[in-house]
Amino acid sequence: MDSPSLTIETRAGAVRATAGPRQADSVVFELSGAMRGSVHVTGTHHPHHWDQFTAVRARLGPVNAFQTTAPGDALPRLTRSRTGYRGSLTLYRDDADRPEATVYPMQSAAEHDPSEKTAAVLTAVLRACAEHVAQRDDLPEILDTSRQRDTPALLRFLTWSAAHHQAEAARYEREARASHPARRAAVTAWWTVAPWFTAHPHPVLLLMLADLPYSLLPNSLARTVDVKQWWAPYCLTAAAQEHEHARRAQAEAASLRTQQRSRFPAPRPKSGAPHRARLEMEVS
Repeated sequence: MDSPSLTIETRAGAVRATAGPRQADSVVFELSGAMRGSVHVTGTHHPHHWDQFTAVRARLGPVNAFQTTAPGDALPRLTRSRTGYRGSLTLYRDDADRPEATVYPMQSAAEHDPSEKTAAVLTAVLRACAEHVAQRDDLPEILDTSRQRDTPALLRFLTWSAAHHQAEAARYEREARASHPARRAAVTAWWTVAPWFTAHPHPVLLLMLADLPYSLLPNSLARTVDVKQWWAPYCLTAAAQEHEHARRAQAEAASLRTQQRSRFPAPRPKSGAPHRARLEMEVS
């Protein structure tokens, strides 16, 4: 398809979007009619699976805003307006293979929200451009090139994410272990204070024993016992969830590395240097 044009009916009128020649990992549409400017469409990962490049992202402007920022005067705008807007839409398939779109906040170059009508027009144009690219015959090449582009940054993020979730899991496990002696100490203290109150009723002793709302008295012995009783199971559940998040991040990072190796096979090692070639593959 050479420079196909789309006609998009919007609340502001018809917008004509004409695709330019495909770049390595993107297609740029020039807008005319009820809107002026450009829309940049590229491949991206599925919103719920960082290692699966199966989605399409459309952004207002002529460039990939994840790599560079378009100047305000290059942002798309309604034909009768001087206000340009930034924003994006990601088009993907859900688990039932139905099309889904996630729209990210749109704002003017001055960081003002668009009106409801303008937001609807911008969203319609982004979605139409994204749907067009999602149906192109060269979509696999766009997605593969986008994966190559984003993989280094994703690997850094997933490595950080795995370490962060592991640290959080360890913190929750420490909290769970610490809650048991704290609960036992609070129970012992409660039974110590109870006879004092029975022998000599006093408002201070009553406050120590009473199970009052946290907003009124956060550190009563009864409240401490109650909190520590459910805090340990809660922490263990949270730790398990953090371990799962870390495992998933590690699995997605491993998947991306595998895709890298399959996309770029290692060169055949030269005779007499097998160890060096194997070391270079491991480092990469």
